[in-house]
Amino acid sequence: MNEETKIQTEEVSTVPTPPRARVEDATDEPATTRPRDYLDGFLAQTPVPQGAGEPGGDVYEGVIAALKEIYDPEIPVNIYDLGLIYGVDVDTDGHVVVTMTLTTPHCPVAESMPGEVELRVGSVPGVGVAEVNLVWDPPWDPQKMSDEAKLELGML
Repeated sequence: MNEETKIQTEEVSTVPTPPRARVEDATDEPATTRPRDYLDGFLAQTPVPQGAGEPGGDVYEGVIAALKEIYDPEIPVNIYDLGLIYGVDVDTDGHVVVTMTLTTPHCPVAESMPGEVELRVGSVPGVGVAEVNLVWDPPWDPQKMSDEAKLELGML
């Protein structure tokens, strides 16, 4: 069973060049050229101003700045970077609701901290009414801290 298999070959002198594909050949409509800088209109757009109560808005950013001025008395980090603030909601009437927690339910500032947050947030220009909701679920843990807070405490 030692058969030889023969491959047939054919010698040619020239091979015709295949036709080149053209975009004009693909459609019946005439080809249009794209503008040189297709991002021109995109880059010329002006940013849409944020509402005062939205992230990036004046009131919202003022509330965040006020929260960053409040420090936990036991840990030298502000309560925002510490991860104690779970939410800031600002409505169009200037009513601000801050949802926050404390490091533990037995925290020594459990009675005074929400009041201080309410006073500081209420003093931000544009805030009509400030309300603080203290929650315990989900419980706070060190993973909620910002990288800056972890660096400050030597945890990074």
